[in-house]
Amino acid sequence: MDDAEQINIRSAITKVLPDLPASILDILVETLQSLGVETTEDFHFIQETDLLSTLRPIQARRLVAAWKQTTQTNEGHSQAALSSPSSSTCSSVSLSPSSTHWITPADWVNDFQIPWTKFPEDLMQCLERGKRPSPRLRREMVRIVVTEMMKACASPSTKASTEVAKKITAKYPRSLQDVIAGDVVGLGYHSLVKQLQARIENVKRSSTPRIKKRKQVSDEYDTDEIPAEQRAAMQDTYGCIKWEMKYMPLSETPESQQQKKDKMKALSEQTNFSPGEVETLMKCTYYSQRKEINQGTDLQSLMEEWPFLFQEIGMTVHFQELTGISLKETFLTNVEKKGKRLLDLMRTMCANKSKRILQAVTKLEILRGQLEGCSEDVKDMVLLLLSYFDEKEENLFHYVEQTCLAKEVQVESLPVTPCIIVCGTSCYASRQFMLSVDGKVVNDHIPNFISAICLMFGTYYCLNIHYPVGLGSTLEFLQRCFFMINPEKGTKVETKKNKKQLTVNPRVITLIADLSDQDWRGTC
Repeated sequence: MDDAEQINIRSAITKVLPDLPASILDILVETLQSLGVETTEDFHFIQETDLLSTLRPIQARRLVAAWKQTTQTNEGHSQAALSSPSSSTCSSVSLSPSSTHWITPADWVNDFQIPWTKFPEDLMQCLERGKRPSPRLRREMVRIVVTEMMKACASPSTKASTEVAKKITAKYPRSLQDVIAGDVVGLGYHSLVKQLQARIENVKRSSTPRIKKRKQVSDEYDTDEIPAEQRAAMQDTYGCIKWEMKYMPLSETPESQQQKKDKMKALSEQTNFSPGEVETLMKCTYYSQRKEINQGTDLQSLMEEWPFLFQEIGMTVHFQELTGISLKETFLTNVEKKGKRLLDLMRTMCANKSKRILQAVTKLEILRGQLEGCSEDVKDMVLLLLSYFDEKEENLFHYVEQTCLAKEVQVESLPVTPCIIVCGTSCYASRQFMLSVDGKVVNDHIPNFISAICLMFGTYYCLNIHYPVGLGSTLEFLQRCFFMINPEKGTKVETKKNKKQLTVNPRVITLIADLSDQDWRGTC
């Protein structure tokens, strides 16, 4: 494409999108070049999907619609000429996109061949033997793959990287999947996608320095095209299999639901109720519970109408129905499988790399003293995760005196998101915990730390609460590795305006990858 044609193409774009920032315009021109556009006449073959890696959907539609209208106008003016005998030799040539094959990003990814033969021999030995490559060999693999990808497409999208990572991981899952203690984390290839995209961005940055980081100058250019209301709904249903029940169970009526509800309210006043009876009643009334929660019933009313929902026995049942996962059982199973491995990683490699984590490890050793047991390990684990992700402890824990009662808690100092109230000077010294939501104490007697963590986490799902940005990484790591909730799309972290949300937090991916590599380190 010569300079004159490039000027024409830029002019055609700015005519439709006059307020498009220069940085986005540069990227869009390069995208069109990578698709094979050489003149403005080639615009006829561009489809909306070709532009979505650079533009928002509405912008892409406006551009494509304008170009099609221009083409149709030109065709109308030349209709007589096309029907004349002198131009009959061209009459058999169709200019419709459906009859001409153009290489779109989807096409090249489908045909892309992984360059296995270019991989170093020691890397292939690891892959073929089912061993995990060292970080050095993995980086070399990524460099080779990206070089070949960028020969096929100058600017591969995240979607393209995902498809390539999926192909590579599918062939050698034992060596490349994101696995911790035998459990596949997420879809198993998020860390490889992250590495591929990082390499692509590095190559693009060095080869095209004039392309600057895109700035979010206004809402119009926000890359997250999902409307706020829809995004909120996606976060509410994130990780759920039965978020909303359209129909009441056939065995139930409004009257029977109310009777069971009243029965539970009466049982909550007793100290010797039957746990089995409460579990059955909670399961039978799940329809009514979800209906009230999803309608936005205020917290105080929920506490009065469904008192067991905020106790371990009731929340466990509700969480199981909502997500298909046993809240405490799943957590404890994964603590047993992965807890020691995570603590070893934090106390060695992470502490050696970060002064902040080293200080946290030292502080926790002093606070813990000679205390032993699973509950103490979980305290170490959660507090070190907060340090690793550099998230503030006060966002998750609120400390009060050991003899403090619920009515004595200074609720104005509590966060609005679920918070564990620690009755003591530290998590290790406390023998009782409370749970607050929206500045209200919803459970004033939680006997141990593990129950407190499970109730805190379960509340986010049962009450449709988004993870706060200040705890997003810690909660997502617990969600994926210890509660085994790994949705393919979306996020439960509350969104920042003008900031694109990723399916998996990159910092969470890094820690997952480090844990996956831990057992394999030194084998290749």
